[in-house]
Amino acid sequence: MAVSTGRVRSTPSAGAHHGRRRGGRAPGPLRRALGRHWYAWAMVAPVLVVIGVLIGWPLLRGVYLSLTDATEANVGRTIGVNVIPASYEFVGLDNYLDILTSSLFWDKLTWTVIWTVSCVGLHYGLGLGLAMLLHRRMRFRSVYRMLLILPWAIPGFVAAFIWRYLFNSDFGVINAMLKAAGLGAVGWLDDPTTAKLAVIAVNVWVGVPFMMVALLGGLQAIPADLYEAAAVDGATPWQRFRHITLPMLRPVSATVVLLGTIWTFNMFPVIFLITRGGPGSDTEILVTYAFREAFTGVRNYSGSAAWGVIILALLIVLASVYRRALRKQGEVW
Repeated sequence: MAVSTGRVRSTPSAGAHHGRRRGGRAPGPLRRALGRHWYAWAMVAPVLVVIGVLIGWPLLRGVYLSLTDATEANVGRTIGVNVIPASYEFVGLDNYLDILTSSLFWDKLTWTVIWTVSCVGLHYGLGLGLAMLLHRRMRFRSVYRMLLILPWAIPGFVAAFIWRYLFNSDFGVINAMLKAAGLGAVGWLDDPTTAKLAVIAVNVWVGVPFMMVALLGGLQAIPADLYEAAAVDGATPWQRFRHITLPMLRPVSATVVLLGTIWTFNMFPVIFLITRGGPGSDTEILVTYAFREAFTGVRNYSGSAAWGVIILALLIVLASVYRRALRKQGEVW
């Protein structure tokens, strides 16, 4: 019986050894993963191809253009039957050095940071307050939820045009209300300070519903037993909010704040459609200036691409720092 058992154990070893010699070596981890999960790879492959075509190739093309001196005057183009070849040249990091050493970039970056912090802070504060109100039992709660989510459902360009009309100096509704109250009209979009306040107000109006819905979902996931136990122990409403609500909302808050920061940092429609970056260029953020470089005046494709790469790098650094801070606090992201 012992001899028979030994033969059975030795047979697979010999077969495996023979297979290794005949095949050269055992299959690698990638081949084993493909063989084991081929169906999953087959389902994911079309998505990877689409992402590569729609995102990967334009990104690589943009990085390449940022290292050249490509403009409207020297790119390849076809005029009638005449084909004019491209004549731009590789210039390395000159575009990045020109941007980073200019005061214009730092002015735009400063305003972009102020714009992002102000909007995201108001998004989160107002969204959390509205979520807590809607989390309570009240009459017509579903109606309030529907009305408060409407700004998020309206397309961004439609909301921008509506607010541009409301802020109009001559026949805008806001100035009409001020005149009816005996106050003077305000040139909302004509002064740099009021124009900045106007675009912040519009972006807050557009972005609060997303925060409200996300935080409301987080509030509904908090067990009611925690609040009941805290109330029995004599905790005040502020203590319950500070020691139960905020800690339990931390995972949701971390995600929505990061998403809100990325979206607001690149919020092109509100700035461009309401003020066009004006008056002058006082309300332009980084992304709108990159657009202006590529599509207005003498189109500077290489400069615009460099601005875009810098914006992407800033967001990557921000996300990395944010992720590291969350890990230090014990959050999983």
